[in-house]
Amino acid sequence: MSAIRLLVLGAVRQHGRAHGYQVRNDLEYWGAHEWSNAKPGSIYHALKQMAKQGLLHAHEIAPSTAGGPPRTEYEITEKGTAEYLSLLRESLLAHDQKPDVLSAALGFMVDLDREEVLGLLQQRVRTLKQWRAAVTDHYTPEDGSAQLGHIGEIMNFWLHSADAGAEWTQGLIERIRGGAYTFAGEGEPFVGVLAEGQENPYATGQRHPEDTH
Repeated sequence: MSAIRLLVLGAVRQHGRAHGYQVRNDLEYWGAHEWSNAKPGSIYHALKQMAKQGLLHAHEIAPSTAGGPPRTEYEITEKGTAEYLSLLRESLLAHDQKPDVLSAALGFMVDLDREEVLGLLQQRVRTLKQWRAAVTDHYTPEDGSAQLGHIGEIMNFWLHSADAGAEWTQGLIERIRGGAYTFAGEGEPFVGVLAEGQENPYATGQRHPEDTH
């Protein structure tokens, strides 16, 4: 599973309509270029590919009176919204993916309603515990990692990862259950995107050929 599709669809959806550089700017604002594969080339490629797949609608925008090339603005379609919500749910559940998948899902989880997110996270905890139990079918932690030579450290790492993941998820469940954050249908959401023309303090400043497209 790749985080880039979820990130790009979510960023476009938050704006309503956005050109490629806005999407890139938002993802850099969130630091996604540091913890995911959301680099400029990947972002622009994803926009074009998802427009071809009918997940985004590409609007050709005339050049400004100040000159410069025309830009393309993207708007999420009904099909794209269904794909976005499906990816979001899958990413909250998936325990066996790279951290960028969960990170992307956390950034958009408030687009779902509170009870659904709680249900997905509770399922995540159950899955992590099932995975841990499957590891202990072949490895007894009480006997120490040396029972399998240094290979036992792999099993040890998996168990600690499962335990840490379940503990962190349970903490998030408790915070959400306690009223943290504003979820879908609960009022004005937290604004996590930059306004047009707002300076991005976290921008890389690296130019890409498609920044003006």
